[in-house]
Amino acid sequence: MIEDNKVVKIDYTVKDESGQVIDSSEGKEPLAYLHGTGNIIPGLENALTGKAVGDAFSAVVQPDDAYGPRNESMIQTVEKSVFQGVEEIEVGMVFNAQGPQGDIQVTIAEIDGEQVTIDGNHPLAGLVLHFEGEVREVRDATPEEIEHGHVH
Repeated sequence: MIEDNKVVKIDYTVKDESGQVIDSSEGKEPLAYLHGTGNIIPGLENALTGKAVGDAFSAVVQPDDAYGPRNESMIQTVEKSVFQGVEEIEVGMVFNAQGPQGDIQVTIAEIDGEQVTIDGNHPLAGLVLHFEGEVREVRDATPEEIEHGHVH
């Protein structure tokens, strides 16, 4: 049964509210994580607690239990010259930047001449996420996995 300090493997598909697939483990290895350590979003982790191998799951996760609401203050316009050493800047490119609380990733949202709009929100911020899947494996975590806080 899934509880804290268990290594869990799941097959999953996550969709947005319109039913568009955002991500899926289909055709890939199942997602492996250490339960109870915050390695996956809280809403999904809570929905999986108590499940067993072979159980199907379905969860609708609100933004507050996923990647949070969109924060408009995380969207800024900067001069293109900020991207020194980058030959070509295109919408959708992701860069590491320094935010108020440390390193963040920003996505190029718009380019207007020498002005570049960057968005520091997580790409899934503000979205209600619909998960479906199946629990593939549950095992005790090793002492090393517990100490490190992730699956080895």
